[in-house]
Amino acid sequence: MRKKGGRGASLKQEIRRSSGADYEYTYVQLNKLEEEESADKTYYTDVGCRLLDGHSCRCSDYQRRLDLVEDCVRLTPESLKTIKWLPPSCAYVLLAEGRDLYWWHPLVSGDPDTVHIAGVSVRGRVRATELEVPDEELEDHIVNWPLKLPRRARRRG
Repeated sequence: MRKKGGRGASLKQEIRRSSGADYEYTYVQLNKLEEEESADKTYYTDVGCRLLDGHSCRCSDYQRRLDLVEDCVRLTPESLKTIKWLPPSCAYVLLAEGRDLYWWHPLVSGDPDTVHIAGVSVRGRVRATELEVPDEELEDHIVNWPLKLPRRARRRG
């Protein structure tokens, strides 16, 4: 397997609506791996971006993240067309498919804590940062929870 996007693709995304609210989707702040033969399969790890604050689940230097993290990607509706590794609950994915956002999304709930209440954040799940885990050990950190939507997250708010 090879690292996705350079150093495991430590990524951030932002979605801006007319309200001006920003939402940071924390699963994209996890390092990922992909099959060497085919880029079709993505594996998430429990290794976070060096700028991920594991408690707040936000970038610790959001304004300068693109300068500080070489492989940080700013996701936009345009870049979504070429990025295929986002989780199915990603707001960009849902909106591109013409689907509604989940009740726990801060743009719907108005509360950034609903992602934690719904169990869809990385809080308490990140075991290390990319600075602590060598690339050759990332396979030992593969997890499947980022692709699973907890039962409480599926219910309507």
